[in-house]
Amino acid sequence: MIFVTVGGMRGFERLVCQMDRIAEELDEPVTMQIGSTDYEPRNCEYSRFMAREVMERLFADARIIVSHAGTGSILTALEHEKRLILVPRLKEHGEAFDDHQLEIAREMERRGMTVVYDAGNLRSALENVKRSRVEIRGETSLVHMLKEYVDGIGQ
Repeated sequence: MIFVTVGGMRGFERLVCQMDRIAEELDEPVTMQIGSTDYEPRNCEYSRFMAREVMERLFADARIIVSHAGTGSILTALEHEKRLILVPRLKEHGEAFDDHQLEIAREMERRGMTVVYDAGNLRSALENVKRSRVEIRGETSLVHMLKEYVDGIGQ
């Protein structure tokens, strides 16, 4: 199963629409958490929002996680040692107020994670993604950066 999560911010049509097109051709189920995205997938199961326990189960059960570049999703996927593809929300597409996800994605890509900037490249990324070997537990600067960002969201 492939699990796609876009978080709770604005809609993320670019990712949801492309993943829905791809899901039609796959021999594997796709489940999406689509947040406030207007587009409703036709080729996979989806929910706008999910309880934390449901999200945890989907992260645990998925073969591949496709996610926006939100720090919480990144940390959860890494905790479950899953193959992870990041698709950062981009300001230029109206998906975010600024490009903080682009900055996070570039740092993760520098550390070996698969990042897709153009949704048209998502199918290729799904076929070629390897298990994420990005180690963050021992790197206090990255862990601190991610946790500080997550903690700052609630303030």
